[in-house]
Amino acid sequence: MYNSKIIGLGHYVPENVVTNDDLSKVMDTNDAWIQERTGIKERRHVIKGDGDTTTTMGVKAAKIAIERAGIDKDDIDFIVFATLSPDYYFPGPGVLVQRDLGIKTVGALDVRNQCSGFVYAISVADQYIKTGMYKNVLVIGSELHSHGLDMSTRGRGVSVIFGDGAGAAILSREEDNTKGILSTHLHSEGQHAEELSLIAPGMGKRWVTDIIEDNDPNDESYFPYMNGQFVFKNAVVRFSEVIMEGLGANKLAPTDIDMLVPHQANLRISQFIQKKFQLSDNQVFNNIMNYGNTTAASIPIALTEAWEQGKVKEGDLVVLAAFGSGFTWGSVIIRW
Repeated sequence: MYNSKIIGLGHYVPENVVTNDDLSKVMDTNDAWIQERTGIKERRHVIKGDGDTTTTMGVKAAKIAIERAGIDKDDIDFIVFATLSPDYYFPGPGVLVQRDLGIKTVGALDVRNQCSGFVYAISVADQYIKTGMYKNVLVIGSELHSHGLDMSTRGRGVSVIFGDGAGAAILSREEDNTKGILSTHLHSEGQHAEELSLIAPGMGKRWVTDIIEDNDPNDESYFPYMNGQFVFKNAVVRFSEVIMEGLGANKLAPTDIDMLVPHQANLRISQFIQKKFQLSDNQVFNNIMNYGNTTAASIPIALTEAWEQGKVKEGDLVVLAAFGSGFTWGSVIIRW
């Protein structure tokens, strides 16, 4: 059985920077309030009409990852695309990436696990490579939040958090089982699904015809909802559990971690985990202050930047961990 190894990384974010002060002009908020609660200073939003979509941002990140991996696009055997903000209700963006990159007719799979989507997508790709079915898998996490947020005082508790962007990784076959992805660990707890959710449109409660028929300007079911305190309390517990699960499965300890790349949900969550595991600032990578929460894109963007800055090196033990809507959470243990 093979291991899978990340051989190429890339990310893309829109050029348009939206600061906390910019948001204070359209809603009742301020820079101090946002930074105190989230650690976010600014985020990137696409400009309507500029051509950036969830798919096109994913394609731009993928092209960089493919080039850095030193492979041809036709060496890719499979595509896994993680997002909660697809261009279309259907089809998903995986097939659009296959089309836009001009890749041969390989399989394309979409993962809808929100903030933990990239961790889930990595796990899927890892299993395909481990079994020998595929050699090179393109994994993308991409989100376009800004067009679906309530940019008013009513929606400030959620809308100040999220940003747009994409990250990508090429996973390839590794015959040395001491290198690459050592293990992945996935969990869910659907009883809390509605605590962080977007209800409409959907077949269950608020389908498109209902929204059109009601024509209610006060209908909030198509804006994201988050029970912030409840999510925070669950996140810090599940982050810790799933990191320890991954370390334990590989007979490792927190002191073995060279770099922890957590999902960029809230800087306070990352700081809590850092303190609990007694990690230094050099052992945890955070960039939420610059990009906000880009959901499925947050880990690949952060991992790419950490690698670009020389903070992830050959031989390092790298831990990826995420928690989000669903509730879903997971970890990936990597020997770089």
